[in-house]
Amino acid sequence: MNIQSNLVYGSVNGAGLLSDFAWPQSGGNFPAILSVHGGRWIRGTRHDNGAIDVKQWAEMGFFAMTIDYRLVTCTPAPACYQDMLCAIRWINKNAEQYSIDKNNIFLIGQSAGGHMVSLAATLGKGKFEQTGGWIDTSDNFKASISVSGAYNLISLDWGSGWCPSGQDWHSAREYASPLTHVSSNGKPILLFHSDDDKSVPIVQAIDMAGALDSKNTEYEFVHYTDRGHLGITDDIIQKTLDFIEKEKMVTDHLA
Repeated sequence: MNIQSNLVYGSVNGAGLLSDFAWPQSGGNFPAILSVHGGRWIRGTRHDNGAIDVKQWAEMGFFAMTIDYRLVTCTPAPACYQDMLCAIRWINKNAEQYSIDKNNIFLIGQSAGGHMVSLAATLGKGKFEQTGGWIDTSDNFKASISVSGAYNLISLDWGSGWCPSGQDWHSAREYASPLTHVSSNGKPILLFHSDDDKSVPIVQAIDMAGALDSKNTEYEFVHYTDRGHLGITDDIIQKTLDFIEKEKMVTDHLA
């Protein structure tokens, strides 16, 4: 396989945004998966258990990318979200070079990363300024996978970390909540959550699933009872692969 480490996928105020990615040695038209780590937006890296192993996913036929983003302890929200959107644009911009199928770009995020990929699926870029580069490039993708994600920042204790400069924080957190933007036009979402999650209460996922259901938005909800605050486990990987395969079949049917 091919592996690239420490690639700068965007630049903000002279600071480089780093990523690692891998893709198969041969073939082409690869589906892409972009991994967004957790850590309550205050910690974590592209290498922890809230991120995928890009080499593993390349072996399964994907262009796989994992990113770091600006943490709120350094740059206030929504910088972290803007960086993720920049990474999506980077994938679209470089699709031809890496033989990526632009119709099958998937996002997977854990915890705070799950929040961000779910916001992308429900809101998109919204009113957030584009930063990092590739401004004239599409930020389109196929679907999101949210692992122990957060969907309502107002009712979440660590939602207080979302503090955009110069804005009313309550309104900003409401706007940054995926639950606020659920509609029939949203992208498909796969939700994973467990009843005994002590970081993101299960009610967050239950409310999100209910909202998606009420709007007839395509989604799946894998509801565990005793898995705690989930990382990227083997079971989650397999169920994600099944979800992606189903979504790819829909794309192929419409082509």
